[in-house]
Parts: sequence; C-alpha cells; structure tokens
Amino acid sequence: MGPLISPSVLSCDFANIQRDVEMINRSAADWFHVDVMDGVFVPNISFGFPVISAIKKHANLPLDVHLMIQNPDQYIGEFKKAGADILTVHYEACTHLHRTIQAIKAEGMKAGVALNPHTPVDLLQDIVADLDLVLIMSVNPGFGGQSFIKNALLKVEQTKNLIHRTGSHALVEVDGGVNLQTGSELVKAGADVLVAGSFVFNSSDPIETISNLKALR
Repeated sequence: MGPLISPSVLSCDFANIQRDVEMINRSAADWFHVDVMDGVFVPNISFGFPVISAIKKHANLPLDVHLMIQNPDQYIGEFKKAGADILTVHYEACTHLHRTIQAIKAEGMKAGVALNPHTPVDLLQDIVADLDLVLIMSVNPGFGGQSFIKNALLKVEQTKNLIHRTGSHALVEVDGGVNLQTGSELVKAGADVLVAGSFVFNSSDPIETISNLKALR
C-alpha cells in the first residue's frame, strides 16, 4: 500500500480547471489538494469559495483544503459549504487552536494542522490526539515550485513518533518540493500523504506521474 496522493490544483491550468480536475479523477490520486491563500498570512492570493465550489462540482475525490490565511475561524462554515472534506489550518495562524479544531469537526469535516518549516513538532503535543491530519510544510508556504527543505524528513519522523506516543490516528501529510526522490525519502520517514503540484502538472504524463508517486514504498 503506497502513500495517499493529493495533487495540488494550485499548479493546474487555471483556464482549464475542469479538464485538469477530470484528469485527476481518472488517475490513481486519492484527494485534491486545494491551497487557499489570503495575501496576508502568506505573500500570495489563490482560490476563493466560488472556485472551490466549481472544483467540487467536478471532483470525484475528497477536497483536502489547506488554509494559509489569518483568522480561519470566521470562514470554517463557508469552506464546508464550498465542498471541503478535510480542512487544515496553520498552527501559526490560530490563537485558540483547540477551539478551531472543534469547530471544523462540528461542521463534519476532518481537521488538520499545518506546521511551517521553522515550527517545532512538539508544539502539537496537546492537540495531536484530536487531529485527523498533520501537514508538514517542506517549503515556505505561499508559492509552488520551491526546493525541498531537507529538515522536513526529521520532522516527519518526529511527528510519527508523537502520533504513536499519544495514540493519535492522525495521518502525516507533506507539502512542498515532492518528487519521486524526495517522495521516496518521505515515505520511508513515515509520511502517509504526499502533496505534489508542479511535479505532477508540469510532467509530460501527469497520470503516470501520479501512479509513480503512488507506487513509492
């Protein structure tokens, strides 16, 4: 059983989103990774609710929505309405993280927490048992196509150890610079879910690329 693969639609052809969503539907992918950026928490702006709703209309797989925004609490219900199945917030953006996680679950979504490259894993000690997902950022969030930060491998191992120690059932997801080489190292370190954007969509055969990622052991 290989890792779950969550292609990042941030790297798709925005003029042909339906075509690219249907291509992912036909592939071995497990989720759609949807990055939401507000231009404040990160220096970029991406999808809003209408685009997420449009993706949901054509997607046959769960929407794995990653919020890189300030004050995510005020939009949790809106993301549920737009079609999010998994909602991940940043540790660094949440003053009352436990309350945010409970609000996500109250809407019927799975709840995740993302950590920026500089944020230590042990800060999740008191919340990890409540999580469905921990997202390790292996690049600085905000833009696709960045180089992989090697320290993410250690953070994946640390996260997996924390999950085992606390009896959590959370999956470990990694986003940033994922390709066949880094993906293989991440899976060996304990990653359960790989997010891949430019590596998939810039390849000559995205469906084959997704299959190759799925086959990593």
